[in-house]
Amino acid sequence: MSDVRDIIILGSGPAGLTAAIYAARADLKPLVIEGNQPGGQLTITTDVENYPGFDNPIMGPELMDVMKRQAARFGTDFEFATVDRVELEGPVKKLYAGNREYRCRALIISTGATARWLGLPSEEKLMGHGVSACATCDGFFFKNQVIVVVGGGDTALEEATFLTKFGSKVYLVHRRDTLRASKAMQDRALKNPKIEFIWNSVVSEVMGDAKVSGVRLKDVNTGAERTLDCGGLFIAIGHTPNTELFKGVLDMDENGYLEIQPGTSQTNLAGVFAAGDVADHVYRQAVTAAGMGCMAALDAERFLAASH
Repeated sequence: MSDVRDIIILGSGPAGLTAAIYAARADLKPLVIEGNQPGGQLTITTDVENYPGFDNPIMGPELMDVMKRQAARFGTDFEFATVDRVELEGPVKKLYAGNREYRCRALIISTGATARWLGLPSEEKLMGHGVSACATCDGFFFKNQVIVVVGGGDTALEEATFLTKFGSKVYLVHRRDTLRASKAMQDRALKNPKIEFIWNSVVSEVMGDAKVSGVRLKDVNTGAERTLDCGGLFIAIGHTPNTELFKGVLDMDENGYLEIQPGTSQTNLAGVFAAGDVADHVYRQAVTAAGMGCMAALDAERFLAASH
């Protein structure tokens, strides 16, 4: 692989595949290195109802498959590999997956983020069947049901407040007796008659066979356990951006998200661009990731045109 490509895209979620569609149509013959979760977070989502262009729900994996075929049709190459080392200084960027070397003039990083989970086998089993990490994606499916949200930060309170539009009751389970969330978010949630707080507690098991029917709660102080019937469980304990690979190489914020220049996809290194959840901790939606992928491809195309 010693030939130097114009453009390599790391990651194959909505950001990476949209970047590939644009780059391929600009005749830049992009290579997408798919990473260890081809298709990204959407592949663990069942029905996607908020992606424009589909009047009926589309399954997450199917949506990613359609995007991948679209990118391939314009001449995108795909490689199933996981990059473990990078050298991004200078005009030629070098990426290594095991003993394979890939080289390019422009790099788009769209490695996404990973939702933090509780780590329970029962949670994993019911993922997509009542267990979710995205209220804006899945809240609609829980009309008039009891919903449990786990977490104590801004995201958890935002999700709990949003879910009161759909659920008959929302319980917010937090392992401490104080919240990390901002004062404004706390005030809004504490005033909401549909939200009830369960303090000093953790979810020790998710109940249900085919779908969530309840949770088992454990008091962290006394160890006492009880069950709570519910139809949905939302885990809102944060996301981890997949940026380990770029530590010490690219500028990041304190949570590890790549920093980009406002209004662009440009990182602190020339010819290196970032798109999607790897650089966006605010919106984290498939459609915003796709939009950022488009921006990154156009930015990369202009960069290559200017540097030839």
